[in-house]
Amino acid sequence: MFMRFLSISSLAALVAGCAGGARVVAETPAPLRIIVFPGAFNWPLWIAQDKGFFASERLAVAITPTPNSTFQMKGLIQGEFDIAMTAMDNVIAYREGQGEAGVDGPDLVAVMGSDAGFLRLVASPESRGYADLRGKTLSVDALTTGYAFVLLELLERHGLLLERDYKTERAGGVLQRYQALLERKHAATILVAPFDAMAQAQGFHRLANATDELGHYQGVVASVRQSWARAQPERVRGYIRAHAQAVDWLREPRNKDEALRIFLAHMPPNTPPQSAETAYHALLSGPESFQRRGQIDLAGVETVVRLRAKFGRLGARLHGAAYYYDPSFHEAAFGNH
Repeated sequence: MFMRFLSISSLAALVAGCAGGARVVAETPAPLRIIVFPGAFNWPLWIAQDKGFFASERLAVAITPTPNSTFQMKGLIQGEFDIAMTAMDNVIAYREGQGEAGVDGPDLVAVMGSDAGFLRLVASPESRGYADLRGKTLSVDALTTGYAFVLLELLERHGLLLERDYKTERAGGVLQRYQALLERKHAATILVAPFDAMAQAQGFHRLANATDELGHYQGVVASVRQSWARAQPERVRGYIRAHAQAVDWLREPRNKDEALRIFLAHMPPNTPPQSAETAYHALLSGPESFQRRGQIDLAGVETVVRLRAKFGRLGARLHGAAYYYDPSFHEAAFGNH
């Protein structure tokens, strides 16, 4: 088994060692620090770990959950983490100096797409439509980053304006927003599947699927500091390949039973088995799913840019979608450069 971790030069030394007694040391996996939001959308990462896809790329991956986007992006920018699986909007916000963490990331770029966000507007049991949100408080991660602009756009399309018709309150990442919604601290929020299905099972109402209204939208991406990535290109390429392999494996129906076991193994101990089926259906059975081969949706990135131009800092100049994406690592990962 260990031979797949050896470089060509190491294998040559091994052959020589068999003949002449030379000592050989296996190549040490390269460390890679990933920071993610907690949730089922990390399923490909769990599979890449458990099925050895990261190990096959000679990567020793450590995954850290983040409580919110400000902690995540500050840690990425300051070099505490190598890759952030984060909303595309966060990449744009911090690259353009519009983030909330008090630090800028002028060389942040996306290097891989993961999904279209799986974004759902979910409201309390007594709120059956947009009109019921009038005068209420809705929760966001951070008002000027992440998926807050999706929330503002959805409500505006249905006649509700921030501060005039409703207020917002910071509640943290999707897990924190989900918990706050269940505790009735807020009337509605944007959740990521399958949190919406879990809330619906407890009497809450899904008012919208964001992609049904917005069309193309790029949700989660792998973001890096471009300076770090150019110094460690093999780690970035290996990460992209391993993630893509995990998505292909997860989408293969014959792997479903094992995929469900992996899901439950990475969730809290009291997670009911049915939640794995719910997540599988929500993340893999509909028109939305994980993006194959880590392919980013540039039309979806344009939607993200358009929403930031509309709701972000007044008068700020933004760039086109391609400015925030470095395709060189993806191209090199699959040999199509």
